[in-house]
Order: sequence, then C-alpha cells, then structure tokens
Amino acid sequence: FNSLSLYMHIYMVTILSRSHADRNVYPSAGVLFVHVLEREYFKGEFPPYPKSGDASNDPITFNTNLMGYPDRPGWLRYIQRTPHSDGVLYGSPTAEHVGKPTVIEITAYNRRTFETARHNLVINIMATEEFPLPYQAEFYIKNMNVEEMLASEVLGDFLGAVKNVWQPERLNAINITSALDRGGRVPLPINNLKEGVYVMVGADVPFSSCLREVESPHNQLRCSQEMEPAISCDKKFRAQFHIDWCKISLVDINKVVPIYITRSDPGTGILPEFGEYNPPSESLKSRDYFSDFLITLAVPAAVAVVLFFILGYTMCCRREGVEKRNMQTPDIQLVHHSSIQKSTKELRNMSKNREISWPLSTLPVFNPVSGEVVPPIHPDNYETTSMPLMQTQTNLQNQITIPQQRPSG
Repeated sequence: FNSLSLYMHIYMVTILSRSHADRNVYPSAGVLFVHVLEREYFKGEFPPYPKSGDASNDPITFNTNLMGYPDRPGWLRYIQRTPHSDGVLYGSPTAEHVGKPTVIEITAYNRRTFETARHNLVINIMATEEFPLPYQAEFYIKNMNVEEMLASEVLGDFLGAVKNVWQPERLNAINITSALDRGGRVPLPINNLKEGVYVMVGADVPFSSCLREVESPHNQLRCSQEMEPAISCDKKFRAQFHIDWCKISLVDINKVVPIYITRSDPGTGILPEFGEYNPPSESLKSRDYFSDFLITLAVPAAVAVVLFFILGYTMCCRREGVEKRNMQTPDIQLVHHSSIQKSTKELRNMSKNREISWPLSTLPVFNPVSGEVVPPIHPDNYETTSMPLMQTQTNLQNQITIPQQRPSG
C-alpha cells in the first residue's frame, strides 16, 4: 500500500508539473508579433534519457490552435522547419483585435517518447496611437527564408538598413510573409536557394528619393524586360539582403480610397417554417412502359431497316453492267484501252522467256556451283575516270546468268 501511495504521489507531482500558468504577451496592433516556441523550454516536460549525462536532443514538434477551435486566428501564422528546430508564431494583429484576449493552445509532441505537454499563450493586443503608420513599403528579399528573417538579429539589421535609407523618426516592421504564401514555388535544393520573403515596414515620413527611383520610366522599362533596375541605395542592402526592386510596393494610406463592403444581416441561421414534410405514399400507381419501348427501340429499328433496304437497292439493283458501260463509252477510248492491255500482256510474256542477269548489288563473291572466287568486275588497273556513269548490260564483264527452269518432258 505504501509503495502504491508513493507511486500515485510521484505520478500526481508529474502531472501537476506539466500544468503551467498561462503565459501573457502584449503585442501592439499594426506591429509585427513574433513568439518563439523554444524546445529547451519544453524539454523539462518530458522524462530524461535513461542514462544520466546523455544529451537530450529529442525531436519535438508543436501544434497550435485557438482555444475551442481547430486552427489559429487568421492573422497568426506558425512555422517549424524541422523537429530539431524551434517553432515560431508570427503575424500582424489589426485594430479589430484590440481588447480581445486571444488564447492559443500550444501542444508539444515528443517524437521519441510520444508524450505531450500543453501550454496556453494569452495574446493581449494593445492599441497604439501611431497605428497605422501612413507610409508603408513592402520589400521582397530573395536570399532569406521566413524563419531566418524572423530572427531578431536579422530583422534588426534589415530595419537598420531601411532606416539608413529612409531616415524616418518612427519605423516599425508591420508584417512578414513567405513567398510561398504569395504563390511562389518551392526552390530546388541546389546552390543554397531560398524561398524568399516579403517584409512590410511602416514609417511616419514620406518615401525617400532612393526608394522612389524604382518608379522612374527607365527602371520600369528594365523591370518589364526582366532586368535589374539601377538603384543607388542597393549597395546598402547588398551585403546581407538581396532585394528584388521590381517587386517593391510603396503605399501611402492617406491617398488610398477606403472601400466599404455592406453585408446583409446573416440572421439567426434557422430556416423559415415550411410546414410538415409529406413523403410520397407507399402504394405507387402502375405505369405502362409499352409506349416508351416503341419510342426507344421500335422506331430506331424501323428506321435502320428502311435505310438497309435503300442501301441494298442502290448497291445491287442499280449496277450498270459491262455491256451498258461499253455502250456509253466512246469507241476511240475503248480502242485505246484495248491496245494498252494487249501491249502490257505482250511485255509480260516476253519477260518470262528471256534470260536476265543478276543486278550488280546481288553478285556473290564466289561461284555458288564450283566454289571459285569470282574476279572483280574491273581489274585494279582499270581507268575509272573514263567510265560512263550509266552502263548497259552488254558492256559489263563477267556477268553471271541465271538459268531458266525448263519444264521436263
């Protein structure tokens, strides 16, 4: 009994140790929110390796969803490249989410022990006076993946480069989107190609002249020809970030005309009253299908029989015959046709009676009867320059004739 109580006590302690208090975060509306799900933070929730001192590197994956729902809110995204890397929640909340606590359930799965641990992340979105920043620019960075760009050091370096070019008083990262979410293709695993990432930043001052260089007609022409435009401040980014300047987007929200969409009242979701449903009676009336049979089978069969007789009469009973054909043919044409037939027959009879020689392409290299080697048609010292291109059978030497088989008797 004591051992059982001790086991239950240890088990309850283990279960209680996995029930942590909710973590609260306070992002601002219109500003990029990034929360890293660190694997080291969840490793203490799972039993250690059997041998003490072994490094724990269990593969851990995460599942995130809005409490009570199967998926996350529309503005929140999640990415984890491999089970041995940290997961990242990121997104840009809007003003309509202010004052509404968003509870995200985070479930960690240990792929070695198949155990789970669950934490809650409470996102309290705060309102900001400077939201939204009036001038927004979106850059497309070709040599970065989204999880690399979400790192605080890399994002800080990029914002520093933008601030150096733009010179604003306030500069915030608004949103980060993977190029795959914009319809981009997965890159080939060669030459360290990256997926690409879109980074939107906002500032409180108008766009600098360097950023507006891409709007010049010369650079627009180069972009239409799929050539890289000439941007003077590109060298300030080139050391770490390869920006596709043809895909940059500059938006002044003060000049954007808002579009209001009026939606009808969705109602209560209950269908109106249509009365009771009356199913058909069980006793169905009998139906005569003879007329349907005549229409579907008899009529097509009758038409086919009529067409058969018409075709047979046309082919068998409407033949002209040899005599009628000869009567309608002019005499000169009949004489000409008869002479051609006689000449053809005479040539065939003559070809059967004469001795023909083998073609040059079928001459054997030895005599098939005696076995002796047949000498070449021309000797080695024969002058071939004076030989005509076309030779008759009588001018060829060493012809071998094929004896004709004569009937015995």
